[in-house]
Amino acid sequence: QVQLVESGGGLVQAGGSLRLSCAASGGTFSSYAVGWFRQAPGKEREFVAAIRWSGDGTYYADSAKGRFTISRDNAKNTVSLQMNSLKPEDTAVYYCAARPNTRGTALVITTTRYDYWGQGTQVTVSS
Repeated sequence: QVQLVESGGGLVQAGGSLRLSCAASGGTFSSYAVGWFRQAPGKEREFVAAIRWSGDGTYYADSAKGRFTISRDNAKNTVSLQMNSLKPEDTAVYYCAARPNTRGTALVITTTRYDYWGQGTQVTVSS
């Protein structure tokens, strides 16, 4: 079983950048696909980006394409989300989630397809 801890959130002005990190422990991290999701107040949790266990496949929500980049370092058990050109509508709590390869290696975007979740990190973008 893997444990996930997010970090790197904060307050940033519109147009700025943040880099979120997801640190994993307690499992063979390279056996998991990882996704980033976010949840704004009063809204459902939504998919942002995902990366395959090997790092050779990524997928982004339309809202993230061209601005966000997901990457991973299996040697360090971390997944990062580089967020550039941030907008006020990016304000949310950001969560990382892991999906074991035993459930399939396709990249998926629904919350129910991920087994393990971090506690989230707040990102606030001011206008």
